[in-house]
Amino acid sequence: MYLPVKPFFITTAIDYTNGAPHIGHAYEKVLTDVIARYRRLKGDEVFYLTGVDQHGQKVQQSAEKAGIAPQEYVDQITAKFRALWTKLGVQYDGWAATTDASHKACVQTLLQRLFDEGQLYKAKQSGYYSVRQEQFLTEKERGPDGEFGPEWGEVILVEEENYWFKLAQHKQWLLDLLDQRPELVVPSFRLAELRNAVAKLEGDLCISRPKSRLTWGIELPFDRDYVTYVWFDALVNYISFAPGYDAAVEADLTEFKKWWPAIHVIGKDIMIPAHGVYWPIMLKAIGFADEEIPQLLVHGWWNISGEKMSKSLGNVVDPDALADKYGAAAVRYYLVSDIVTGKDSDFSEERLIQRYNVDLANGFGNLLNRTLNMTQRYRSGVLQPIAVPDEDVVALRSANAADVPNYIARMDDFQIQAALERVSAIVTRANAFVDTTAPFKLAKDPEAAARLDQVLTALAESVRMAASLLLPIVPEKAQAALDQLLLPAIDLANPQFEITSPHTIGSPQPVFPRIETADA
Repeated sequence: MYLPVKPFFITTAIDYTNGAPHIGHAYEKVLTDVIARYRRLKGDEVFYLTGVDQHGQKVQQSAEKAGIAPQEYVDQITAKFRALWTKLGVQYDGWAATTDASHKACVQTLLQRLFDEGQLYKAKQSGYYSVRQEQFLTEKERGPDGEFGPEWGEVILVEEENYWFKLAQHKQWLLDLLDQRPELVVPSFRLAELRNAVAKLEGDLCISRPKSRLTWGIELPFDRDYVTYVWFDALVNYISFAPGYDAAVEADLTEFKKWWPAIHVIGKDIMIPAHGVYWPIMLKAIGFADEEIPQLLVHGWWNISGEKMSKSLGNVVDPDALADKYGAAAVRYYLVSDIVTGKDSDFSEERLIQRYNVDLANGFGNLLNRTLNMTQRYRSGVLQPIAVPDEDVVALRSANAADVPNYIARMDDFQIQAALERVSAIVTRANAFVDTTAPFKLAKDPEAAARLDQVLTALAESVRMAASLLLPIVPEKAQAALDQLLLPAIDLANPQFEITSPHTIGSPQPVFPRIETADA
């Protein structure tokens, strides 16, 4: 379950600006947006923070290759990310960019404090360095053949003097914390993975890079010949851009503590060591209490035929082109309905089309259109309240009502796919209700007038419920459906959905037109 935090502060990992956004970026942002919208629907005050990580050696090298300044390079990449989030309907409240002056000031203030408290020290090191991962490697990173694997990219031998953070001295504290608060990592099977990594923790963390080989970073406030290690910089965004946080004025953090701790939505590849080891220890070192350590919601990857997407394999999916081709609603729905949160899934464009057509076009869209059309045709668009419901109407209402708490429980556990199964159940049940009650036959029988009123009202109530539960997933389309009903969304805190007085609906307009393919 989520931590009982009200107001609700949720963040994503900030995206590294060294290439175009891919489907993994889109999934993380849409997943987080769905969670944030759901919490707003429950009545919570929500702050959704996302952004970009703009420093580091890879960015510097890419900018040099492009023949432009690093800031110009990251601004170009950042614009692509922000445009995509707008296209996909990702509604964030705060935007983090690590080149922002306020962020730099926060990072430097925290570094100075750690230095003054003796938690940073300077030492020489000779070792192997991964340019791709921007970190020093140890012998445990070598494979069985004694070589560093391809995941590390170019590995070079480096000998230099740097500043180090006393990471290892907090090892036992972190092990104890994970034992005391297992809810810190979701899904639960990731907890054992993280704990095993912490148990193997050895040595301290190099938190600087000399300007002789890297200039694109935040300067150490106590030694201008060095810049900050990119992860020590990037992780701080979760507090530097949080509402009410000021590292320089800790006397009054009332606003910040109203929101904190956050829930960090991250990919499984950055849980260890960055978010699961470095970040909680950094927070501990700068004075955060155990109960203030944030929760990690760790999601899996979208693969292609079981293989991780990569530029070298040529199997990367462009979410921008996908949204242009099928629309934002189709992409959003597919990304959260065809994967179990925390696990991997295989991306399939055919599955995207299938899920959209079956669930939204043929399922919900069909139910919406036939309900509105029949109400306009047979009752001039006016629904009547049900005084004494027939037995099958009672059964329909009861089953629908039971799906709401099931939906809520699954959304609270971040299992969006499972929550959508309850929406599909409502839609399937209502479409079957049309088939069994046959309103077009009732309309021909004057003695069945009251029965027809009940059927049409019960169907409209079902549409309203399904549309309300779809609001976090496909917000614009679900709202369009509610607008045609001329009814507000149900209140998840008090889910009353029955129509209690005569109500006039709007005119039907296609909300989920089918995606037609060449072989359809």
